Amino acid sequence: MLDKQRVTFAHPREDGIALERCIQQRRSVRGFSDRALTESELGQLLWAAQGVTSTDGKRAAPSAGALYPLELYVAVGKVGAIPVGIYHYLTRDHALAPIAAGFSCENLVEAARGQDWIATAPAVVCIAAVFERTSVKYGQRGRGYVYMEAGHAAENLMLQAVALGLATTMVGAFDDDEVKRLLHLGRGEIPLCLVPVGAP
Repeated sequence: MLDKQRVTFAHPREDGIALERCIQQRRSVRGFSDRALTESELGQLLWAAQGVTSTDGKRAAPSAGALYPLELYVAVGKVGAIPVGIYHYLTRDHALAPIAAGFSCENLVEAARGQDWIATAPAVVCIAAVFERTSVKYGQRGRGYVYMEAGHAAENLMLQAVALGLATTMVGAFDDDEVKRLLHLGRGEIPLCLVPVGAP
């Protein structure tokens, strides 16, 4: 449902195809069809990466000390009735908060070292982190825990994509400062990976 302030997703589905099949079929795909994503598909992907899965606020991906340093941003191109723009995923509300109207795929491609296939994705998810949330408890070792957590979240998202008949891959080659600027990341948030997603 779309209102002036946010996009609120329907409750995520909690059944689907076997995990073993998703693992077997997952491949890195660089290039997508013209089909738009649906709002429910995007919501399901974000929930798989960082959605709340228990009454005490635990999330879909494991987190050292349950400190949850990750933040998800989405560059929306063609997703249902959601206007083109940059959005921040609100985990507790399973919703998107609009950050900026409009979005230039070409600028993101340039920031990602010219990987032009990224522009074919109807949505690009950015997994970002606030390292201090974890390092305040675990010190220098906490940095490694954050990277592990980003990998967990990205893999969850990619396996969920397979279950939905979608395709994706992880992108790690990009200019951090430029991605942070283009996606309007918050203070102290560092982009760790981009996950373009769409129909194969």
